[in-house]
Amino acid sequence: MINLNDQNFETEIQNAKKPVLVDFWADFCHPCSVLAPILEKIAEEKKDELILAKVNLETAPLTAQKYEIDRIPLVVLFRNGKPVSGFIGARPGEEIRKWLEENLKNDGREKIEKIIKEYEEYAARNGYKLNPDRETAERLIKGLLENEKKYGLRYCPCRIVSGNPEEDKSKICPCRFISKEIEEQGHCLCGLFIKP
Repeated sequence: MINLNDQNFETEIQNAKKPVLVDFWADFCHPCSVLAPILEKIAEEKKDELILAKVNLETAPLTAQKYEIDRIPLVVLFRNGKPVSGFIGARPGEEIRKWLEENLKNDGREKIEKIIKEYEEYAARNGYKLNPDRETAERLIKGLLENEKKYGLRYCPCRIVSGNPEEDKSKICPCRFISKEIEEQGHCLCGLFIKP
């Protein structure tokens, strides 16, 4: 396990030879103290596959700002220096193991590529364009996939999901707000679709 802060975060993440499981936490956060021993046990079990890193946000305000961390505990898996998946809140060990297994074996490339193609076709049919910044588009699609895992549907990552299927159906990507937002702002709220 390594401790990261604003001074060493980028260097350690970029130079890691294995995926890095980063636990963002703070002293005042009770769920963080519940989650910590679970992550440490799992990291010990998977020491050949990943590195566990801990970031006390009180010593890493710039990192928290860069990654827009506003809720903790937050766990993010980094591969090749980039975040590939994550979750918020304390979770049982078995759920974390399953999540890690999925993300360590496959970074979801095939599914992401399929969705990009699907959304490019949707955008072309509707007079839009998929965001040409590939990193941004992939990050947003990963958010859609996380919502699909959590809620069963690809809810927009920029919308708050209430848990009420009737209320939330308008938030399924591409959401019902897309036309108006692109017309008024040149892009949808999250920036996945833009004006051509």
